[in-house]
Amino acid sequence: MTDAPSDYVVYGPDANCTLALCPVESSVYQYRPSLAGNVSFLVFFGVAMIIHLAMGLKWRRNFFFVICMFWGCVAEILGYGGRIMLWQNPFSFTGFLLQIICITFAPTFFTAAIYITLYKIILYLGPQHARFRPRLYYWIFIPCDIFSLVLQAIGGALSSTSSGGSKTAVDVSLAGLSLQVFFICVFVGFAIDFIVRYRKGQRVTPRLKPLSRSFKIFSYFLSLSIVLILIRCCYRIDELSDGYNGPLIHDEGLFIGLEGV
Repeated sequence: MTDAPSDYVVYGPDANCTLALCPVESSVYQYRPSLAGNVSFLVFFGVAMIIHLAMGLKWRRNFFFVICMFWGCVAEILGYGGRIMLWQNPFSFTGFLLQIICITFAPTFFTAAIYITLYKIILYLGPQHARFRPRLYYWIFIPCDIFSLVLQAIGGALSSTSSGGSKTAVDVSLAGLSLQVFFICVFVGFAIDFIVRYRKGQRVTPRLKPLSRSFKIFSYFLSLSIVLILIRCCYRIDELSDGYNGPLIHDEGLFIGLEGV
């Protein structure tokens, strides 16, 4: 990190650096976030939020799924809004807090929505093929999701006050992300187990009506979303493993590719 001129504070609530006074290399990220990229993500999540709200109001069911998607999109919008603030001023402490906290835990809401979706899929395909009662899938995984969310929020808040220098804060964030990866992997294992049991059951008693093409496409994209969230979490674990001084946190291309996309 390039040193800022004397008498200027680059990080924290008392930061008084601006691009006109300090080099961007003195900021935490050591770069000026892409305006086009972050505006694009903000607009995308804004549109997604509106679509999910409209669908929830139209069909008037699956409200928990809609709520999870809504708050996940809100968190992403706030996070990318924070990154736009960092484009305006890479030393903005408010912008930094918004993006580090909101973007970090936003996918937790999306995984909760996925857990609910698996429950609905099991009911549709046949709960007799599940190893457990279908409701147990979200009774177990959503509290686990909330626990990992709390750890990530606490770690992000503590880490933000120390410019990533607090090992305890980084360890708390890593614990939250690592638990999220673990819970997702266990969930994927149960989902695969259900699919295997369902296919075995179909050999004995086939469905009277084949699965629709739209359902199959939905299932493929649901599986893809799980894989992408898992990749994203692994990236954030590696990124935060060195606090705010590691090489990954200073690479915006990786952030856009593995976090945003």
